[in-house]
Amino acid sequence: MGEGNCVEQCCKHLHSPNSKTYVFIELIVAAGLLFERQPLSLWGKCGSVRDLNLKEGSILKMRIASLSLLALCLAVVPAVAQDIYDNGPTNGTTDAWTINFGFAVSDSFTLGSNSTVSGLNFAAWLAPGDVLQSAEVSITSSEFGGTSYFDQTVSFTQSGCTSNQYGFNVCTESGTFSGTALNAGTYWLNLSNASVNTGDPVYWDENSGPSSASENSIGTVPSESFTLVGSGSGGTSSGTSSGSSSTPEPSSIMLFGSGVLGLAGVLRRKLF
Repeated sequence: MGEGNCVEQCCKHLHSPNSKTYVFIELIVAAGLLFERQPLSLWGKCGSVRDLNLKEGSILKMRIASLSLLALCLAVVPAVAQDIYDNGPTNGTTDAWTINFGFAVSDSFTLGSNSTVSGLNFAAWLAPGDVLQSAEVSITSSEFGGTSYFDQTVSFTQSGCTSNQYGFNVCTESGTFSGTALNAGTYWLNLSNASVNTGDPVYWDENSGPSSASENSIGTVPSESFTLVGSGSGGTSSGTSSGSSSTPEPSSIMLFGSGVLGLAGVLRRKLF
């Protein structure tokens, strides 16, 4: 095929609204302009993007670049935070247990594979206008004690509040902390020393999930609603059928973004 015909075919391909190559080149060109503020020699017979004049071998190099970007995306996957244990949904209407004023609640959880725990979501009952600010979170080998794997005061963000029949707001509390590596097995999550903006009591929602649970003043109680967030190869461990949700960690986003810009710079210099 002559050079003119080759260019014409390439331009037709790039004109297609569904052309993945077109989208990829737009990304590379836009990012490449960050590295050099001069007109790209790429713009030629095709005029702007529609009249793109690809040099000999550029199509192959673009395919290699596409594979490189795919590999970069795959490299980010292990750094994505996911639900690694789910003790079931919020109940919000049956009962709840105090986690401040000296009271503590401990719930068991089981990990099916080695995992790193880096966050906690749970449901709390609060008086209207109250906001949970922090709570002591610990992970131990038995209820309220044994070997301690993690013990830290964690700040929480409150969302999704709804009122129940008792006049309490039932809210989702979300907190993150430094990753704690745990082997596959059974552990206990303990909540205590919670701090509320008004100094009022705060209560951990009871949902009678699959875990065992205990309250430090009376002993065995039905278990509570919570989800542990982190990373692990075994997916979500739970007694429910709910799937895991994935949220990219900030470090993953930075890794991906810097990788794209770096790849764009290399291609800007070497391809054109």
